[in-house]
Amino acid sequence: MLDLIGDPHARRWRGLGTGLAVVFYLFLWIPIVVMIPIAFGPTNSLTFPPLSYSFDLFKVFFSSPGWLNPLFQSFKVALAAVVVAMFAGVPAGYWIARHDFFGKGLITSIIMSPLIVPHIVLALGLFLYFSYLGITTTAVSIILGHVMYILPYVILMVMAGVQKLDRNLEFGAELMGAGPIRMFLTVVIPQLVPSLVSAAFFAFLLSFDEVIISWFLVGSDTVTLPVKMFSALQWEVSPVIAAVSVFLTALSLLVCIITIPLMRPGSTDG
Repeated sequence: MLDLIGDPHARRWRGLGTGLAVVFYLFLWIPIVVMIPIAFGPTNSLTFPPLSYSFDLFKVFFSSPGWLNPLFQSFKVALAAVVVAMFAGVPAGYWIARHDFFGKGLITSIIMSPLIVPHIVLALGLFLYFSYLGITTTAVSIILGHVMYILPYVILMVMAGVQKLDRNLEFGAELMGAGPIRMFLTVVIPQLVPSLVSAAFFAFLLSFDEVIISWFLVGSDTVTLPVKMFSALQWEVSPVIAAVSVFLTALSLLVCIITIPLMRPGSTDG
């Protein structure tokens, strides 16, 4: 190990890797850095750097029904999708993590398939299926579509949390006479709170930002904020989009700030 640390070739390659990583992350962050000052620019132009600075674009965003209605719609859809996904994903994740049963691999693969199926394929399939059921363009179809999208993430995070739990506590509760449901609610759930909070926030963020599935399923009165942004970019280049982008970035950072401490080792200790 000391030879590798002192090897000039190893240091050279390590320096090259660090430099490439810095360039890569700068490439990813430059669009965000450019968008922030534009969001504080005037309402009549979309230029960088702005000719003047103000909060006018944010005032337009938070006062225009054309933007507020999609914002509230996104919040409602994301909250509903998270609730449904948590009720379905928490027991499913626990059961998959703790039990072996016939067809476990196949069932798990089917549940996790939205992670590998291209979004455009998933969105088209949902659109055709919901059209057959006659519920497309409704809030129900969007919520169900988002549930299918975020459910695998919830199950994965719950499974990861369950793996860290002390199984002896569960055995002890069962030996004391607690049934499976009571043991799950009184022993497992309290220990899983950090994982559940992290899963809920992460799922909310995924649902709130989802645009492809929403684009296929929205109607005229169920437009979400990402779909509104995409439509605005197609038909007009409004400076308000910069303010909306900064708002979504701030929301994402807030979720990360809340969830990262919960995902640290030892955060699930009871």
